[in-house]
Amino acid sequence: MTVEEFNYDLPEELIAQTPLEKRDESRLMVLDKKTGEIEHKHFKDILSYLESGDTLVLNDTKVLPARLYGEKEDTKALIEVLLLKNTEGDTWECLVKPARRIKEGTVVVFGNGKLKAKCVFVGEEGIRHFTFSYQGIFLEVLEELGTMPLPPYIHEQLEDQSRYQTVYAKEVGSAAAPTAGLHFTKELLKEIEDKGVNIAYITLHVGLGTFRPVSVDTVEEHTMHSEYYQMTKEVAELLTETKKQGKRIISVGTTSTRTLETIMSLYHEFRECHGWTNIFIYPGYEFKAIDCLITNFHLPKSTLVMLVSALAGREHILHAYQVAVEEKYRFFSFGDAMFIK
Repeated sequence: MTVEEFNYDLPEELIAQTPLEKRDESRLMVLDKKTGEIEHKHFKDILSYLESGDTLVLNDTKVLPARLYGEKEDTKALIEVLLLKNTEGDTWECLVKPARRIKEGTVVVFGNGKLKAKCVFVGEEGIRHFTFSYQGIFLEVLEELGTMPLPPYIHEQLEDQSRYQTVYAKEVGSAAAPTAGLHFTKELLKEIEDKGVNIAYITLHVGLGTFRPVSVDTVEEHTMHSEYYQMTKEVAELLTETKKQGKRIISVGTTSTRTLETIMSLYHEFRECHGWTNIFIYPGYEFKAIDCLITNFHLPKSTLVMLVSALAGREHILHAYQVAVEEKYRFFSFGDAMFIK
């Protein structure tokens, strides 16, 4: 398969630059994966598509305010550092701009010296490993000095940083938000529970792959970056019971999907576990864990368009995206949602 087969035309004005005032008032396209039929709803209508006994799986990762702006200690050159993942102790894998200025031993200073970073490893494609030094608690220093690492297609400043977190975000460690979850409010989650739907939380820390376009021409040649995931015993038991009762597992977002499918692919059952996954889901993949998916509208030629095409069929997805463009849906992180049923 060629990457070009997952392309579509998107007018730039449809890329949502800011979140809606109310999370659950975004639009919801409902796509039947068997027939390709489409319904146009609002996100809060998701309630009518969920049934008692179903399990909704949410990714409770929390985004680090991981983008830091500092300067080289010696030359005062301006440097942007994006924390990607903690490798050990106070050492982090980071994406750096401009990377050519950062050699092994280079020190970058943030917030007038409140935080310092020394480069200890030079990788490819702008990757550097830094060891950080600071007083106090690292996450608190980061809260003070860092900003939310919004995707490159968002050019507006985010007024309220909490709008790039889900209302249930808990486990700190992501370089980007699991954006399908941004549509939920605490009130809507309560209504869903009151209907008898189970809510389960798993964790996948969204990493570097989110920021990287597919750079090969053939889908099968693409390599995904690894991301850390974990599932508790309680959630594993709940998901096993859901399947046993013939009820549906409804995944919220591609990150939850990749976690659930990784676990089922590795163990052929749900179980308490944690580890790193680089699973790449594209057409031809047979789903082992999920039945339905709540997701946003994704970038042309991205691995995420490939994932939803694996679930609903490439023709159904590309047609749905064409309809979304015609109906002026809002796209990407702060955009509208799709429910693939």
